Amino acid sequence: MSLIKSISGIRGTIGGKVNDNLTPLDVVKFASAFGTWLQNNNNKKDLTLVIGRDARISGQMVSSLVTATLQGLGINVIDLGLSTTPTVEIMVPELKADGGIILTASHNPKQWNALKLLNNKGEFISGENGAEVLALAESEDFNYAEVDDLGKYETRDDAFDIHIQQILDLPMVDVEAIKAKKFKVVLDAVNSTGGIAIPMLLDKLGCETIKLYCEPTGHFPHNPEPLKEHLGDICELVKKEGADFGIVVDPDVDRLALIDEKGEMFGEEYTLVAVADYLLKNKNGVAISNLSSSRALRDVAQSHNSEYFASAVGEVNVVTLMKEKNAVIGGEGNGGII
Repeated sequence: MSLIKSISGIRGTIGGKVNDNLTPLDVVKFASAFGTWLQNNNNKKDLTLVIGRDARISGQMVSSLVTATLQGLGINVIDLGLSTTPTVEIMVPELKADGGIILTASHNPKQWNALKLLNNKGEFISGENGAEVLALAESEDFNYAEVDDLGKYETRDDAFDIHIQQILDLPMVDVEAIKAKKFKVVLDAVNSTGGIAIPMLLDKLGCETIKLYCEPTGHFPHNPEPLKEHLGDICELVKKEGADFGIVVDPDVDRLALIDEKGEMFGEEYTLVAVADYLLKNKNGVAISNLSSSRALRDVAQSHNSEYFASAVGEVNVVTLMKEKNAVIGGEGNGGII
């Protein structure tokens, strides 16, 4: 059985039997449940959802099913097409949408896909809300729209531009200092959407990008989880090219691992720690990670006279605690920064 239903979404392997794997019927049922939940919890008539997908082979099929289902409920869809998880999260509030769905199985192999659910702030829905969506999916209590009330569909091709500009506008990002370094960077994007977005960002930062596995075909050339045992090719290429460093991302680009100039793993665990070290040096505040992360972030926070707190495992729990503590930075030990 390869269908996993959780409060954060549904994921499974493509094909097989209904309710055992991620079949078209399962996609439609779960998209119907999320759309219905949004309708039940919003007073407005016209709801809009933003969707985007990574480059995995099943992505277009799953996206078509989700889009048609939402339209069938009378919900408008803004389709970003090939995108990243952070980009969809950015675009939900940017477009004043009522929620979002990211179609990606993250670091899982190509056989997998998933629907990840966002609220109107571009955050993963809470555990309580996720349980309500699961209950709706189980009951199949859906009411589809009549023909004159079907949802509208539109596409956007400017999401990466908007996202990148927001990155460049961050007060702690010194664009001119980075440009002056003229970094030479090797990028392994595991043949997914990082191969589109990250070279655009690096170009804006004046970097030379050497692309490795950057064609968004969805045929992952190695295990897409960015761990040392999967990254021999980029480690060798960094050394061969005399690059300053290497960048590795997973298929939906919400995990970042770095390779140093010697072709050695800097590692996902230290992505958050290094960024927090830079940020807290310039801006005191609270830092958050989860209980599965190492103590390194706590040590860095304390070295900068800042507080540290640990949340339960899961991005939604990190976000909740960050809000509670008014944190300036948070994340998990898997290369994700919030």
